[in-house]
Amino acid sequence: MFGIKRELKVNNKEANWLSQCAGFSRFVYNYGLGIMKSSWEFEDIKASDSKRLNTIKKVFNNVTKKNPDFAWCNKYPARIYQNAFRNLAKAFSWWRNPKIKAQMPKFKKKRHQCSFTVDDSNGKRLVKAGKTINIPTMGTFRLKEAIPYDCISQTFTISREADNWFVSFKVDACPMPAMKHTQQKVGIDLGVKCFATLSDRTKIEMPKSIKKAKIKQSLLQWRNRKKVLGNGQTKTQPSQNAQKYYQRLRKQHKHIGNIREDFLQKQTTRLAQTYQEIKIEDLNLSGMLANHKLAEAIALLGFYRFSELLTYKQEFHGFKLTLVDRWFPSSKTCHKCDHIQDMPLRERVYVCGSCGNIEDRDLNAAINIERWEPGNRTLSMAIDQTPVD
Repeated sequence: MFGIKRELKVNNKEANWLSQCAGFSRFVYNYGLGIMKSSWEFEDIKASDSKRLNTIKKVFNNVTKKNPDFAWCNKYPARIYQNAFRNLAKAFSWWRNPKIKAQMPKFKKKRHQCSFTVDDSNGKRLVKAGKTINIPTMGTFRLKEAIPYDCISQTFTISREADNWFVSFKVDACPMPAMKHTQQKVGIDLGVKCFATLSDRTKIEMPKSIKKAKIKQSLLQWRNRKKVLGNGQTKTQPSQNAQKYYQRLRKQHKHIGNIREDFLQKQTTRLAQTYQEIKIEDLNLSGMLANHKLAEAIALLGFYRFSELLTYKQEFHGFKLTLVDRWFPSSKTCHKCDHIQDMPLRERVYVCGSCGNIEDRDLNAAINIERWEPGNRTLSMAIDQTPVD
């Protein structure tokens, strides 16, 4: 199973309708979440989350929608609010699951989340190839990029990024035949100065266009630093120039995200088709983002997205992805004699104090990552012998 995402070609009327549907979905989600939290204050009521949500859904359908003040809810497809309650139930189940470690569901905001989900109550429907798509309960929309073949799906999610609307859905797919890889295995060391250093001495640099786009975004933010969108509590109305600025800013954020996504997709596909086994470090990204000096650069590079793409491409390209222990001192260990020494971030060249080996810091780490094996006693013991900074 894999997903297909296409941009919708909408006019102003269609865009306004989709925005209203997303607002309705957000209202229902917040409606259910608000009543759910209020129900916890009554200690005499003992019921599971699913029973509480089913009761809230019945109240919304039989009482709230019939209230004249909420008559506007009836003009939207019923599948929107049903999927909103379903997403809320899923959020609570993730929160209750200790293995997932998800946060408690929060109220959705208009500025941050603009999406909704619909499905076909009669089951899966045929999505025909071409530049049009018929979305259940929503009608037919034009696509900017054609769907290459006929497929079957049931659930469709419509989302907005800047001024663009997208539709995404899942389709079933047969497993791909085993692929012949030209090389056996490789270790990858991710870094800030050089995005990725491979153990075969290949370096992958981030595209220069993303740095230029980031500089343009910073200048845009600085020149318009005093513009505000208004405040709903104080009834402050935003100016038209402020609205235009924030629209340009959203487009610039999307432009940077598109550059990064295109780069990561191409590089991960090339690696997946070349190597039979790929080894990367199990990075503690939350701890790395806590460093305010490196947080912006790490967030811009997209390390988590890189490992996420490699993880799901295992099934398509038939390679093995190995996560190296996050406490393994790959940068502090000499790849020739296994000597361990301190390596501050300012030192970019590894000079071994035991055998005199001189190597680039990132390349030395990549070679150690390739050599790492769960049963290798020499490298596994290095974890316990790592000097404390």
